[in-house]
Amino acid sequence: MTISAGASGAIFGMYGVFLALLTTNLLEESDKKGLLISIAVFIGYNLLNGLKEGIDNAAHMGGLVSGLVIGYAFVPSLKKVESVNIKRLTIGILSVIVMATSLTVYKNTPNDIGNYDKQMQKFASMEAKALEIYNLPENTTKEKLLSAIKDGGLYYWNENLKLVESFNKLDLPTEIRARNHKLREYCELRIKSYTLIYKAIEKDTDIYENEIKDYDQKLEQLINDLSGSDLE
Repeated sequence: MTISAGASGAIFGMYGVFLALLTTNLLEESDKKGLLISIAVFIGYNLLNGLKEGIDNAAHMGGLVSGLVIGYAFVPSLKKVESVNIKRLTIGILSVIVMATSLTVYKNTPNDIGNYDKQMQKFASMEAKALEIYNLPENTTKEKLLSAIKDGGLYYWNENLKLVESFNKLDLPTEIRARNHKLREYCELRIKSYTLIYKAIEKDTDIYENEIKDYDQKLEQLINDLSGSDLE
């Protein structure tokens, strides 16, 4: 439910480069030990600290591994500083690899949260259509009212119920799944309420009045629960 951002990935990338270069013969042996200890302490401490809640270790590990790869990739050009072609070739190959990898990951990463958001927009649209029966003029004929409840209200509530049930196939956080459970209950109560309203109008009776009021109270409580959710 969050997007991580920060400079730690880039910082770990630089340390990954340093670590890669320290394992080659580009630096004097006498300089390596102190730098290796310093880098090891920095990496170890921050990875352990990254286990705390609110810190994303994925960027740390990704930066470190990327830095190691980039560091080793530039070793040939550092050994032959005078060769501009090696440096250009290295940069070109790395750029292609980064772009190709990023595109592949982007296309293959599941976006269930994004799909859920789109489906919830559809849910809201159908909900609005289902509730239009309450905006009908007072002089609406019985036939038109029954048709609006059956072909409009009940139809859209059943479609929304199917939509909520389809969310079970998505990989969603526990908080959203709990919310979906309430949404399903909400749709089911609406269907029961509309069914009784339809019967009451069709038979021109008030015998269902208490049941309808009971459903209305339950619906009001559910709406309050959903409106008070952190996900709203």
